[in-house]
Order: sequence, then structure tokens, then C-alpha cells
Amino acid sequence: MRDLFPVLRVLGMLMCMFSLGMVLPGLLSWWLQEAVWRVYPASVLATLGAGLVLWWLLRGHRQELQPRHGVILVTLVWVLLPLCASLPLWLAMAQLGQPITFTHAYFEAVSGLTTTGSTVLSGLDALPLSVNFWRTFLQWMGGMGILILAVAVLPLLGVGGSQLFKAEAAGPIKDTKLTPRMTETAKGLWGVYAALSVVCALCFWVGGMTPMDAVMHMFTTVSLGGLSSHDASFAFFESPVLEAMAVFFMLVASCNFTLYFVALRKGHWRGFWRDPEVRATMAVLIGGGLLVALLLWANGVYEPLQALRHGMFHVVSVATTTGYATQDYLAWPVFAPVFMLLLSGVATSAGSTGGGIKMVRMLILVQQARRELTRLVHPRAVQPVLLGGRVVDNRMIFSVLAFMLVYGATVIVLSMVLLLTDLDPLTAFSAVLASVHCTGPGLGTIGPSSNYAGLTDFQIWICTLGMLLGRLEILSFMALLSPAFWRR
Repeated sequence: MRDLFPVLRVLGMLMCMFSLGMVLPGLLSWWLQEAVWRVYPASVLATLGAGLVLWWLLRGHRQELQPRHGVILVTLVWVLLPLCASLPLWLAMAQLGQPITFTHAYFEAVSGLTTTGSTVLSGLDALPLSVNFWRTFLQWMGGMGILILAVAVLPLLGVGGSQLFKAEAAGPIKDTKLTPRMTETAKGLWGVYAALSVVCALCFWVGGMTPMDAVMHMFTTVSLGGLSSHDASFAFFESPVLEAMAVFFMLVASCNFTLYFVALRKGHWRGFWRDPEVRATMAVLIGGGLLVALLLWANGVYEPLQALRHGMFHVVSVATTTGYATQDYLAWPVFAPVFMLLLSGVATSAGSTGGGIKMVRMLILVQQARRELTRLVHPRAVQPVLLGGRVVDNRMIFSVLAFMLVYGATVIVLSMVLLLTDLDPLTAFSAVLASVHCTGPGLGTIGPSSNYAGLTDFQIWICTLGMLLGRLEILSFMALLSPAFWRR
């Protein structure tokens, strides 16, 4: 147990930092004289107090964090910080006379921080502005990862900051060291993220959104989260210009942020466009959008331009795990919504703010499959797996294969558990996929024109577990269940 004290000490520091995020919606609520403004000081004090107590009691444990500590800390952060984030939502809804259960409050907070975009709330347009601001701000904080932010702005975390970065980052970015100091790398990534956020908010504002709508939808666009301050989601604006802007920024955010960092640092973009994962991601998203647009036109659902507008917007939105909607796409030919949901598993890059299994893993799997097919014909052939002209280490191939096995098992097991609760198969399977991929809307009764409020508490907890597993990329959580992990 004493081995965990350094982890809990850092967790206390992170809780203190996270409590500061509640100050922004609190100030907004106080300035607007909303009835719920008092819930924010109470939430700040509760979170800050718990964090300070944890840090103070364990302040003497300043050992270097080991890789296993990073895994434990990341898991604790994504499980416990939503508990703190749920406080303002739980208290505010009670203050408004629309109380929600702890299950729903925690689900909403997990959905925000994991950038999933699922919701159990309705009547969003009538909610206090600060509540919607907090919901969307959670997605912005979760987009690049709270721990990467901590490494960037709290050098006093210095004890093993690289372990936090590697445990939090997704895919090959884990082993990427862009600068001599990991703190500088984290700052660089967050600098790119912040710059993209500012440009996105300004574009939305110029495009016709109110300043606050522009900021809130910027939060959920660059984070590929998809929560909205309106029940109608992006359909509220009825603007092809804003939809085109959203498509552009979703495409940008679906790419590896380390490539932007390197391109800006070196002053040229040749390496960015040569990256095989970027090319594959763009090809899948744009090609998928054109395919669905053609399907909608061929089936007489829309005229050509309308088909292109709605097809491209929804494919990019769902496939990048954002989840915005302007149409009820469940009314389209059945191929379209199923195709989009399946794309959400692969159509984002490692190092982006999106969820899913990441495009780079699919590219490695495809290359490995080609190698095995070649071996059937030429058993003695030596054909390494190549990605971008570089040989992929066998350890990475084995890691990808292990991940895919655990991913498939997770989806099957969680789907079967939901089926045990008598949920219809379409809703059960899509709810698990939408949760594990951190996409948000699914099919059946949880489609774009409805939400998750109709599920039972047990079903909500299964979806919550799916979101957490998806954000932790499954293996990190599974490692904690291994007895070997706890042997020193």
C-alpha cells in the first residue's frame, strides 16, 4: 500500500488543479446572477479540500514515479475526477428543481471528460448558461488529456512526468520525444491545441454563432466531443457555412497533434502530408463522406448538393467520434448509420483528440495480414511490415494484436451484458460501440434524435464502464487486473 503513496500525492495535486477549472463557470454564473451560482464555490471547496488533504498527508512521499505508477495514476484520474466534475451538475440540477441521480450525474461527467458526447439531459436550451459551459468545458479539458496538461503546467510534478505522459498518450505517441524535456513536449502539444481552439472559436463567431455558443461549440469540436448547448445539436444553427467550418476543424483535430508540433517547429509541412496515417485518415473520412452522399442521392433522400452537405457532415462527425447531428440519420438507408458507427472505430489518428482504436493500428493490421498472405504463397519470403517506409518492430505488432483481441472481447462481453437486461440487440451493440469508441450517439433508442436517459441505471453503468475503458485504451485498465502487475 505504501508503494501507492507517491501516486496518491500526485492525484491530490491534480485534484487541486482540476478544482480551478470550476472557477470559470462559477464566475460566469455569478456574473449572470443565475440561481445556481452557489453550487460552484461549494464544488470548488469540496474538490480543493479533498485534494489538499490528500497532498498534505502524503507530502513526504516524493519518490520517482515508475511506469506502473503512471498506469495506476491515469486510471485513478479518469475514474475519480469525473466524481468531482459531477458535483456542479448534480447540485445545479437539484437547485433547478430537476434532480438527477448520482448515476446520471457521473455518466454525464464521464461523457464530458472522455469526450464521448453521450448525454442523459434534455431541455438543454433552458439550462443555465454556466451548466452548459461546464459540460462543454469538460470535453475541452479531456480532449488533450488532463495529465498531459498537468505535465505541461506543473513542472513540480517533475517526479516521473515522462511516465504520466506515456501512460496518458495514445498509440505510438507514447514513445515520441519531440523535445529534450517531456514538459516542453506537453507544452508544445497544448500550445497547438490552444491555438487551434482560438481559431475555431473565432471562425464560429464570424460564421454567425453568438460568442458563448462559439466558445462552447469550439470546446466540443476541437476535442471531438460533440456535446451541445442545444437539444437540436448542430441543427439549431441551420447554417451550411457553420457546418462546413465544423467539418474542417473536425478533420484537423482528427490528425496527430505531434505532426502539427513538428511542422510548426521546423517551419515546413512536407513531413505532415507524407505521414501514412494522416493520408489514410483523410482518405477514409472524405471518401466515406462522398460514398454516403452518393448513397443518399441515389436513393432520392436529398438533392445532390444537400446529399453532399448532410452526408459529408455526418460521416466526418460520427467517424471522428464527435457526434454532432443535423438530421436524424437513422431514417436514412440502413447502410449509412451502421457504416458511420463502424468508421468511428478507425477514422482518427493516434495523438489526436478522437477515440476508437486509431488508424495506425488498422494500418499495421492490414500490413501484417498482407505479410501472412504472402507467406502462404512464399513460405521462405522475408517481408517486414512497413509503415511510412519504416520497419515496424515486432513488439509493436504483438501489442496491436493483443489490443485488438482485448478490444473485441470487451465489445462482445459488454454487449452480452446489456442483452441480459433485455435491451434490444441494435441498441445494445451500438451503445457499447459508441461508448468504447467515445462517439456518443448510437443506433436504435439512443440515436441522434434521442439520448441515454431511457436506459436503466445498470445499463448506464455499463456504458460508463465502456467510456472509461475506451479512454484508457482498455489495456491500461486490464493491466491493473493482472496479479503480475502488483508484484514488485
